[in-house]
Amino acid sequence: MAVPGWLERLRAARKTALVQDGKRKIHYLFEDGKEMAEEYDIKTGQLMSRKWREKNTLGGSGKWQVEVGEPTSPLLGALESELITESSSNPVFMRKDTLSSFQWRIRNLPYPKEVYSVSVEEEQRCCVIRTTNKKYYKKFSIPDLDRYHLPLDTAALSFAHANNTLIITYQKPKEILAAEEQLQKELKKIKAANSGDGDCKTQ
Repeated sequence: MAVPGWLERLRAARKTALVQDGKRKIHYLFEDGKEMAEEYDIKTGQLMSRKWREKNTLGGSGKWQVEVGEPTSPLLGALESELITESSSNPVFMRKDTLSSFQWRIRNLPYPKEVYSVSVEEEQRCCVIRTTNKKYYKKFSIPDLDRYHLPLDTAALSFAHANNTLIITYQKPKEILAAEEQLQKELKKIKAANSGDGDCKTQ
């Protein structure tokens, strides 16, 4: 089965945990050298961010690629980044999940809801956002479904529009909900360091 395949990869990875600012931060180092960093809200267990990093062609560490959470610039402070983001009129695409669904938000889209359509392209394994006024078009995949080799389901997809933001929701299938629940139990077993305790605890 595919689900244990991804869970086994997570179990086999070298994991480091740190508790800081109300978040449980987990760093994974996989056998192939890839790294994954996740942050969870310590009270709710909700995933706040997920980033990936691979070795570059010279063997050094590449740049972190954000999969879930706010896209940030390493060259800017948090306040500067926020100011530039807010002042920009370009659409800003980001993923921000809930416990029961995958969710994407595209800011700076002022058009009314009836302008948008969101559909599933099963063969290409992606979702597509279109607008009748041809002002915005985007394809995006759901890496979690690919990792678990699960099909995309049109019925799980919905969207809303408010405050110049398009919000797309995809209900998590039961297989992923079960796998995430199992993973949370295992992550809680890792003894985490608190910030200021020195080195992170590793498993």
